[in-house]
Amino acid sequence: MTDAPKSTSPDTSVTSTEPATTKCGGRATTAGLPPVGSEAADGLFSRTYAAATSSFAAVMFLTGLAALAVVPTLPTAAQDLDGVSLFPLVAGCFVAASLLGGVLGGHWADRAGAHRPLAAGMVLAVVTLLVSAASTSIWQLAAGRFVDGVAGGMVAVSINAAIGQAYPDRLQPRALALMSACWIIPSLVGPPLAGLVADWWSWRVVFYGLAALTALPALAVVAVLRGRSWQSVPAPSEDSTPRPALMVAVAVSVGAALGQYGASGWDTRHLLFAAGGLALLVLFASRLLPAGTWRAARGLPATVLLRGLSSGVFFTLEALVPLMLVTDRDVAPVVTGLAFTGAAVAWAASSWVQGRLPERTPRHRLVVIGALVQAGAVVIAAVGSLPGMPAITAASSMVVAAVGMGLLAPSLTVLSLSHAPTGRQGYASSAMQTNQNLGQILILGVASAVFNAFLGAGSNDHVGYAAAFGLLLVPGILAALLATRARSA
Repeated sequence: MTDAPKSTSPDTSVTSTEPATTKCGGRATTAGLPPVGSEAADGLFSRTYAAATSSFAAVMFLTGLAALAVVPTLPTAAQDLDGVSLFPLVAGCFVAASLLGGVLGGHWADRAGAHRPLAAGMVLAVVTLLVSAASTSIWQLAAGRFVDGVAGGMVAVSINAAIGQAYPDRLQPRALALMSACWIIPSLVGPPLAGLVADWWSWRVVFYGLAALTALPALAVVAVLRGRSWQSVPAPSEDSTPRPALMVAVAVSVGAALGQYGASGWDTRHLLFAAGGLALLVLFASRLLPAGTWRAARGLPATVLLRGLSSGVFFTLEALVPLMLVTDRDVAPVVTGLAFTGAAVAWAASSWVQGRLPERTPRHRLVVIGALVQAGAVVIAAVGSLPGMPAITAASSMVVAAVGMGLLAPSLTVLSLSHAPTGRQGYASSAMQTNQNLGQILILGVASAVFNAFLGAGSNDHVGYAAAFGLLLVPGILAALLATRARSA
């Protein structure tokens, strides 16, 4: 599965297009390993690389399992902790923090090598799972998810940098493909298994179990990286300080978190937090994106904008539909887990289909089709929120939306590469990932504010959900209308 949001799978398709130049903070690094063609360098699981390959694969497998298994249990946890109104903060703070974690991990790896942020990210992930499992309030759970997002961002960036350091050029594409494949099984079994555990025991058992499973590979990664002969190339003096980019990422992450909290209510305090968060995003978010992104300038800026709009629609459905099923319909967690699994399968299937269309197929047209399919999913979700409608109606909207994402997300990646300046595919990839996160945060925040506004006015839950889902038609249709501005030359 390619080009999925963080909540579904890692985005490695862009990275794999530049196997010979895996970068860390703008410069490539290599390890002192046997020369290509030697007997020890025959494959990923040869004697030289077996330990690193096994450790990295275990990290990606368990990272995927943790990311996908936790999501279906969050509505149950929020309900148990009497924090349903703050669910948008819990659901979105991981994404906000992962942006910060990615920048932090990249700068750290640039200065000291990828082994340190990777090891630190893995250890931090175990600690945060334990913090979340022991939550006595919704605020503790939100804090655990935020720090887990920082850890996840550090791990994702560091894994790619570590692959560039640990393997010769010819093995890097295979290593990256293996890392992506390590998410397939978690996407199929993680959500329903977590739902069963939460239903039979407790949502806390899911977090404790994932912490226990992650601890062993975390220790293995630390041991492998300490034992290797890692070599770091110092960054050029003009790039020696990470403060500007890091502080921008901090400001954007904090602004996103403040906005998500502000969207959970309509009193003066919440409105002030929302205003503060919005101000930080307006001031700093554009510095992480190509010029002209917000006005959909033709080429890469429009492509980046479309990534944010489409991902925001999908992620918001992924967050609000399970919340509605658990809190309003009393659906068992395993059912929401199966909905996530169905969405993962649908995404993979539609992505497979688009990958086998003729090369002359205009990619922007697939974006239009995918956006319209997403709009249809939004309508299904809104209808499914009405009283008397079976729960499967709303659950199916996640599957339909995944079909749309499987068509448009890879197409947007291809378009972004075609628009990227020569030698700056990494810049295009970073911009796409950044706006994907921003789109998820902003659209979920606005939809949550609408939902809470209706609840504050005395409306029933189903009216609030219907209004929030209806709002998603705006970015969905806007993406379809703007797709021509992203067409390749």
